[in-house]
Amino acid sequence: MTTAIVCAYSPVGREALAGLLEAGVEVLALYTYRQAADEAWFEAPAALALTHSIPVNMETTFNADSVYQAIRDAHPDLLLSFYFREMIQARFLEIPRLGAYNLHGSLLPHYRGRAPINWVLVKGEIETGITLHAMTPKPDDGDIFAQARIPIDWDDTALSLTLKAAQAGRKLVRESVPQIVHGSATRIVQRQLGPSTYFGGRKPQDSCLAFGMTAQAAFNQLRAVADPWPNAFLETAQGQLKVPWALPSVAPCPTGHFRSTPEGVLVGFAEGSLRIVALRYGGNRSERPTEHAAWLRALDIPEARI
Repeated sequence: MTTAIVCAYSPVGREALAGLLEAGVEVLALYTYRQAADEAWFEAPAALALTHSIPVNMETTFNADSVYQAIRDAHPDLLLSFYFREMIQARFLEIPRLGAYNLHGSLLPHYRGRAPINWVLVKGEIETGITLHAMTPKPDDGDIFAQARIPIDWDDTALSLTLKAAQAGRKLVRESVPQIVHGSATRIVQRQLGPSTYFGGRKPQDSCLAFGMTAQAAFNQLRAVADPWPNAFLETAQGQLKVPWALPSVAPCPTGHFRSTPEGVLVGFAEGSLRIVALRYGGNRSERPTEHAAWLRALDIPEARI
């Protein structure tokens, strides 16, 4: 039986691990992370591993000599990284007999780097995907062995797109890993698929809804960090207003202003407006449009009159 060491986290990591088990691969050990309190919305890979009696390791430093020695002593056929947070050192990649592979949440070579699912939403893409590729010491480098395309709906959020990627990743791993094992997988050099693009990790300020952007750009920014991610926000003279959700509107509203309507509160951007569905201020949350208007008055935020 083919054996593997798996490094995994996130919903994508959980589903990819499930796909690997469905492919009949024996997982010798799982390296992962403790699930934070604000990540309780998904089942961690560790929970799945424990149901299959797979040893679970939560090392503070994966690249430590002790971890390297443990994996080398295990003599795995494969080393697999499914949404693992650390760059795995080159020496680890030389251990597995059949190679080391990473699952990345985009159609490589596009959107290399961090947070690809969030970035494709920010950039207004209508399609993304998931890629299984050979690992090298460089991030998201190496030949591609399998890809799956994922359509992006107009109202997809980081959550819904992550869940799509998780299911696509499970199927991709289940079908492609046996091909790698049997030597029948097609191997594609990344540069044959066009020029690469790279995006770094996202910072809190990246989620600011600047009034000078278009309403569509603001909506894309908003859905990239909708719940359960930290939300997009508006900077006002009275403080920061978080916007968990809003929708594009055809109703007019001056740039940088708010306006109450029977359907809800509008906020105006350089081109178009958004209708606020949910709003947070100081840790509070409102779901009703009428409350939004009251909040704006209480915060002394002037409304535009049209």
